[in-house]
Amino acid sequence: MHTLLTYIMVFPRRSGFVLIALLLAGVAEALSLTALLPLLSVAVGETDESSVGRFMVQTLHRIGIEPSIDIILLIIVGGMLVKGAILLLTNRQVGYTVAHVATALRLNLIEALLASRWQYYLRQPVGALANSVATEAYRAANGFEHSVNVLALSVQVIVHVIVAMFISWQATIGSLLIGVILFIVLHRLVRATRRAGAKQTHLLRHLLSYLSDVLSSVKSLKAMARDNVADAILHDQSWQLEKATRKEVISRAALLALQEPILAALTASGLYLALVVWHLSLPEVMVMAFLLTRILGLLNKTQRRYQQLTAQESAYWALQTAAEEARAAAERATGTLQPTLLQGISLRHVAFDYDRKSVFKDLNIEIPVKSFTAVIGSSGVGKSTLLDLLCGLAEPKSGEILIDGAALHNIDLRQWRHLIGYVSQDTVLLHDTILNNVLVGAPTLGSADAERALQQAGAWDFVSAFPEGLQTIVGERGGMLSGGQRQRIAIARALAHQPLLLLLDEPTSALDPESEKTICETLQKLAQDYTIIAVSHQPAVINAADRVFILSNGQAELLTHAQNKGGH
Repeated sequence: MHTLLTYIMVFPRRSGFVLIALLLAGVAEALSLTALLPLLSVAVGETDESSVGRFMVQTLHRIGIEPSIDIILLIIVGGMLVKGAILLLTNRQVGYTVAHVATALRLNLIEALLASRWQYYLRQPVGALANSVATEAYRAANGFEHSVNVLALSVQVIVHVIVAMFISWQATIGSLLIGVILFIVLHRLVRATRRAGAKQTHLLRHLLSYLSDVLSSVKSLKAMARDNVADAILHDQSWQLEKATRKEVISRAALLALQEPILAALTASGLYLALVVWHLSLPEVMVMAFLLTRILGLLNKTQRRYQQLTAQESAYWALQTAAEEARAAAERATGTLQPTLLQGISLRHVAFDYDRKSVFKDLNIEIPVKSFTAVIGSSGVGKSTLLDLLCGLAEPKSGEILIDGAALHNIDLRQWRHLIGYVSQDTVLLHDTILNNVLVGAPTLGSADAERALQQAGAWDFVSAFPEGLQTIVGERGGMLSGGQRQRIAIARALAHQPLLLLLDEPTSALDPESEKTICETLQKLAQDYTIIAVSHQPAVINAADRVFILSNGQAELLTHAQNKGGH
């Protein structure tokens, strides 16, 4: 019930429209139901002494209509037609809303994740995030549909109960008590479904997280004949997911199977009480039999829909939890200064800790504009962390990062990043065209920008030689291209929006000597117009740089030109 109320509160306008429409449909159905009793009384030739029948007959007389069989039949059919038309509009709105709910939940999570700190994002399994955006959002949206159906069925139950109360309140209350007992007896199956649904959500996250990791490293696993180990783990997780799904199916089938005979027994009991104990007239008995059957049937349907809601609700709460955690880890957005890069970058007495490990203790670096600076050091000394600090992806524990003399924490971080071109250590291209890999959907850039960036990156010669040029598909993770080609396209991507600062993380680590030489020559040319900072341990990059800093013991030492050329 908490989830049902939550859906209504999160989407109040749409839920309000549906609720009003359901009430109107209920009124139309109530009008049809109240016409049943005088219809049967006229049909069997008995005097209708019930309050419902008298009210209906008096109302028709007031408006000048004789309550004949054909008139009453028209009222019944008309009421049902109106109810059907309203429900049609309502169900269409529900369909639109289900799609809207799925989209809203997806965008809510995506926006929260993209706004979170880099360190938080690193801890999130990619497969679990993909599962949240795809599977969990879909299941949560279905949960909204089930919640609306619970509302619709509840409104119908209330309408039938009100009409039945006017005919025989004793029989109605007795049936409601029996229905409540039925709810209580069968609620264990609902709880079992809720547990199975939560288990499915948990297992799907783990399965897709592991599958994503396996697929990203399937080449090395197959090369070492270890793919069978990953296959065994995936089989085990899939089997556990199947077991959870079976429990949900069994609980749902058991609920349906048990409700039918119980409903038949309860209906028979109600008829016995109406005929033998309360001595109702034949028309009243017939109408009460119809109403009681409908009430108990609707209660059963409500419970089944609620059971389906409980199976899906875990997906909604998992999505909400993920979005809330991401928002709690949101990046700071306090800086307001407009960034420039006309003089240079200074890191002064910067200290940084990561996971209780000290990375920088007293880091001091000066980087002038339009220069090629290389940063070297052994693994784990903080080369990539330095780039994270310059991007604002990480914040120093103490000290300052100055951009043209202004502290980075006072600068508008998003505007500063617009001035940065970044090439990561792992060159991952989209399974798309070269054009889309360079522009990555930037709305302000076009094919001319892509061509310029490819020329700057020294990639235009081989791209233009392809039969399809910019429209060439690069394959999964860029696998249709060589390592050097992928790297130059990655550099072109970083240059497409014409940044002022180019940051490169191990730009030649996986390249052959010839490709490495080409990349270094490209970077030397780019340094005439861009400020370039490359972290690397490759001699070719070090020799190509204007300035070289070596990181050690949490500090940086500037190597002289002689040390640079002679020592490396």
